[in-house]
Amino acid sequence: MAKCDEGYLCEVCGEEVHSIVDSDLYLRYVLGEVTAKQLLSAPERHLACNPTVAQFIDDDRFDRPHVDGAFGRDELDAAFVAEEAARVSRGYRRLREVVRLGLPVSDYPLGGPADPNADQEAGG
Repeated sequence: MAKCDEGYLCEVCGEEVHSIVDSDLYLRYVLGEVTAKQLLSAPERHLACNPTVAQFIDDDRFDRPHVDGAFGRDELDAAFVAEEAARVSRGYRRLREVVRLGLPVSDYPLGGPADPNADQEAGG
């Protein structure tokens, strides 16, 4: 992992997020929810420290948390859960893939390289 991908502290538990495959921030970047510019300033969390998102990762390599209550997948619309699980799981697999392939950060987002104008369009 590149030095720029190290040293992020989780805003929930305070521990270092050692790998992007454990990173909520990089998952959101891969999913297009965070711009490249925001990677430098957005708060970081371990995936495990954000269970409302992590509950949608369906992958044998990830220990998916169970979330109780109104935001738990058992309480949500089945169609939404299926769609969100497919989307977030695809993002998680992409995180693992970019590490394995050693891709540049600009190529992390699903769908190929990030749009260079995305920061401006997102108000950044």
